[in-house]
Amino acid sequence: MTDQTLIILGASGDLTARLLLPGLGALLKAGHVPGLSLIGAAVDEGWDDERWRQRVRESAGVDPGGRWIRADVTRAEDLRTVIAAAAGPPAVFFALPPAVTARACTALLDVDLPEGTRLVLEKPFGTSSGSASDLNRLLARLVPESRVHRVDHFLGKSTVLNILGLRFANRIFEPLLNNTHVAAVDIVFDEALGLENRAGYYDHAGALADMIQSHLLQILGLLAMEAPISLEAGEFRDRKADVLRATRLWTPDPAECSRRARYTAGSSFISYADEPGVDPSRQTETLAELVLAVDTWRWSGVPFRLRSGKAIGSSRKEAVITFRKPPRVPDGLTGCDQPDRLRIGFGPDTLALDFNINGPGDPFELDPVSLQAEFGAGELPPYGEVLRGVFDDDPTLSIRADVAEQCWRIVEPVTSAWRAGKVPLLEYAAGSRGPADSLLAG
Repeated sequence: MTDQTLIILGASGDLTARLLLPGLGALLKAGHVPGLSLIGAAVDEGWDDERWRQRVRESAGVDPGGRWIRADVTRAEDLRTVIAAAAGPPAVFFALPPAVTARACTALLDVDLPEGTRLVLEKPFGTSSGSASDLNRLLARLVPESRVHRVDHFLGKSTVLNILGLRFANRIFEPLLNNTHVAAVDIVFDEALGLENRAGYYDHAGALADMIQSHLLQILGLLAMEAPISLEAGEFRDRKADVLRATRLWTPDPAECSRRARYTAGSSFISYADEPGVDPSRQTETLAELVLAVDTWRWSGVPFRLRSGKAIGSSRKEAVITFRKPPRVPDGLTGCDQPDRLRIGFGPDTLALDFNINGPGDPFELDPVSLQAEFGAGELPPYGEVLRGVFDDDPTLSIRADVAEQCWRIVEPVTSAWRAGKVPLLEYAAGSRGPADSLLAG
């Protein structure tokens, strides 16, 4: 691998310190990016080379050196200075809110980018299908699509390969993953964390855009896609795109197949509406639920229920495939009340198979049991994996332009109904399981 330059726009922000730099540090410690030049840029005053290097040392655990450039990333003149400081074609990481990213890309139209420049965008990609389409057209004027990396750290390579390996390398599972045998699929990302001082971003995004529109729809794509011929980027991304093109709301009425809620005071949390920086009038949801249909031959008629919530008492991060009950259990066998379930846990990545067998004591009484295993941990954390893809010019883990637009197309009927007040904003106490009126079965 040749020497690389990484430019981080918005380098003073929380994303850079909390996720991006630790992932970069792991990549450097593993020896994947020798000779890295690191440039941080933001408009903040009070930063210089030494403060930037201290931030890198504290967050990444390494000291590759680096340079700080004070710049308004929406001004072409400032961006010329930043790009000129790179040694060779840079990878430019937009650690910025969607609106600022779009303005920065517009400013780059007046900058001569070196041949081979890569643009790395953090989700969400736009704020609607229209804005995502506009942003994609703008990016296409800057660099080829193959050099645009719309990264989703939720899809760190080990997680992707865990799901694909489970599905397509095990004949015991793959023939059963269809509408003949599966009753429902739940994809849940409930976390105990609250707002965590992220009002500037989160109060404009909410749970639907922050998690479901991006991360959870990508997981749906992996669970529902047909087997790719290979993991070559084009083939793999084509199969995922097929699934998302076939995905829609379960019913035409968003009030029937979506829920939104916001946490109130509870446990050690104050009410979301009282968090510093939050505008209560926006009615930003901290929990969202959708029921979707995947209209393919394999999955037609199977509900896919997606949910993500903050300040939930019991953290739950998993995909659950619930199988249909047997058509008939012989008379005399009792206790077969729970359906079989295949559970795929995220962070740490785990696998569990819940089913019923004859238990101790009465041999005619069935007991639920669970077989559990852990997926092998990846060499790198998720942000390290996506950054390696950027430096290797491997777009496999990047979100393609059409897929980014499809994800917004899927949720837009819901966002329109929510803005119009057609779906009430429910409340749940922080530390609870969420609102009682849930679309999930359990």
